[in-house]
Amino acid sequence: MPANDILKTNGDVSNLPARREETPAPSFYRDMLQWMDSWDRRFNDVFKRSFDLAPSTISRWNNFTPAVNVTETEKEFTVTAELPGMEEKDINLMLERDALLITGEKKNEVEEKDKGYYRMERTYGSFRREIPLPGQIDPEQVAANFKNGVLTVTLPKIGPHKLGSKKVEIRTE
Repeated sequence: MPANDILKTNGDVSNLPARREETPAPSFYRDMLQWMDSWDRRFNDVFKRSFDLAPSTISRWNNFTPAVNVTETEKEFTVTAELPGMEEKDINLMLERDALLITGEKKNEVEEKDKGYYRMERTYGSFRREIPLPGQIDPEQVAANFKNGVLTVTLPKIGPHKLGSKKVEIRTE
């Protein structure tokens, strides 16, 4: 039926041709869409993990970054770092030029055996925290203490900072 005849029906649609069925997309088009969807999922998975603020258990351990607080009084700076599950021997503390450098490695291994199953998980993570310091720290008087998974570093203030490096020993209580 020509288009002009359709306009002359005056609302009667009984004599219009039946609706034509849509043909499915060609298989190559479906395959291309599936391929594009799979790459979109991969891309989103990579960036979701990279910027996730609440990472999974495995990525939390593999990308371990201890929480650090810095406080200042008239006489000193105090740096506290939360290092749960770690031991003093796993932590390295350095006073370098104008920064306090806290590095270490956290290792955890869980093994469960029960009737009908065996589970072994190993998680790990090394970390490095660099805390910038003003030029008024006495490197000879710096003290560090580690107790119940919390590292506390006391940095007494003095005049101009002496440049250089110094390893700081950590005491355990």
